[in-house]
Amino acid sequence: MRMILAMPGNIYYRNGAKSVLWLIAITLGVVQGLGEFLPISSSAHLIIVRWLFGWDPIINQAGGSIDIALDVALHVGTLLAVLIYFFQDWLQLAVSGILTGLKTREGKMFWYLVASTIPGAIAGFMLEGPIESFVRSQPLLIAAGLAIMGIILYFVDKKSSQRINFERITFSQALFIGFAQMLALVPGVSRSGITMTAGRMMGISREAAAKFSFLLSTPIIAGAALKSAPAIIHHLGSPLFLVGTLVSAIVGLASISFLLRYLKHNNFAIFAIYRLLLAALIVVVYFVRGA
Repeated sequence: MRMILAMPGNIYYRNGAKSVLWLIAITLGVVQGLGEFLPISSSAHLIIVRWLFGWDPIINQAGGSIDIALDVALHVGTLLAVLIYFFQDWLQLAVSGILTGLKTREGKMFWYLVASTIPGAIAGFMLEGPIESFVRSQPLLIAAGLAIMGIILYFVDKKSSQRINFERITFSQALFIGFAQMLALVPGVSRSGITMTAGRMMGISREAAAKFSFLLSTPIIAGAALKSAPAIIHHLGSPLFLVGTLVSAIVGLASISFLLRYLKHNNFAIFAIYRLLLAALIVVVYFVRGA
């Protein structure tokens, strides 16, 4: 590991690139599975991990198709995680929404989720590519996003009540969370982090805010996977694709289960502290390296 930090890319590529690619696929799968559902920003972590360990040169030398395969695999994995965990919820919501419209609580929640998805989907379609391309080379921006969002998450969670459970979420509250999700495009903010914070801001309980955030993530992740459908088909037989997908799915399932249990008796403070510590580490490494 010291060699990866000290001599990014070239040595490891020349002396066993294939084994390093396996390590990268597994590591990024773990990072994606944790970061997608915990309020710590998966996109920031994926960029920072590659930057810290100097993995971009290795991935680039292996070919652009490897980068695409890994990126798509990670998102497919987390999509599988959220679909498997909330399969019964989505089945009940979808059936009620389609058959009963707004006449039942489940039907209303289904259409609330549909409407809340639209702002983030539009923003992501228009801006995700340019923003990610720019941010990839700006670790200090990511550090700032991690730190600022950590502070906001901490104080909003601390000051907000927990009077609203999942079943009592209103359309206006759901839509507010949906518009807040647009801010997830800002480096280091985190989709789950901003949606949970928005929910807590309106007095939604921690567990309910997390559940709504996870359900809201489903169409967004599914949309990203659909956009990458040709790449999924192309790489479906790739061992790296399958490993990245499997690892992110397993870790994603564990992350969802952990956070929903954790928030029954705990607050978001630990995630805010982690964000600040990671931001500090990024700044230190940036200036020690001189870039």
